Amino acid sequence: MSNSVLRDKSFAFAVRVLRLCDYLDQAREYALKDQIGRSGTSIGANVREGRNAQGPRDMAHKFSIALKEADETEYWLELLRVTGKIDQAAFDSMMKDLDEIISMLVSSIKTLKKNNRDGNEEEGKN
Repeated sequence: MSNSVLRDKSFAFAVRVLRLCDYLDQAREYALKDQIGRSGTSIGANVREGRNAQGPRDMAHKFSIALKEADETEYWLELLRVTGKIDQAAFDSMMKDLDEIISMLVSSIKTLKKNNRDGNEEEGKN
């Protein structure tokens, strides 16, 4: 999996979140708009920050933060659905995208941690 795929998907998701925020703003759901706006756009920001990480451990840390933000975003989406602020189709569509991002983040974090662990073990043997 390429980091550019994760970067592109998380950016596209942030655009969707901002469009949802516009809708919530029109519906005068300001508190929910602010919460989902912060967490939903933070995912891509942390993925992007991971591009300039100082190493695999730092990148895994940035991706872990993105994963936490994705989990928070899932909470806000569930709350919006249960309260009827968004319909089931909108929820399902956004969750499909979010689930893909979460899967990519989990996979990337596992790979980065494994590679970092394997690299540290090899360094210790020398």
